[in-house]
Amino acid sequence: MDTETYGLIGMLGITAVLLWYIMRLRKDNISDSIENNQPHIAGDDVLGGSAINPHQFDEPDEETLDMLGDLLEEAAEAQGLTYEE
Repeated sequence: MDTETYGLIGMLGITAVLLWYIMRLRKDNISDSIENNQPHIAGDDVLGGSAINPHQFDEPDEETLDMLGDLLEEAAEAQGLTYEE
C-alpha cells in the first residue's frame, strides 16, 4: 500500500471516531435536556421563606398611595377615561 492509501485510511478512522464522539455528546445532551426541562407540577416544589416583616404590608405609606393614584390616572387616560378621586 502506498502513502496515499494510509492517509485515506487514517482520515476515515479519525472521521469515524469524531462522528461517534459527536453522536455520544448529542445523546447525552438530549437526555440531560429532557431530564432538566420536565414540566413543573403544582405542589411538587418546596417554597421556603416568607416576608421578613409581613406587617409592613398592612398599611401602605403615603408615597405608595400617591404612586398607585398616579398609575390609576395614567391607566384611565390611556383608555380615554377621566379618573376622579
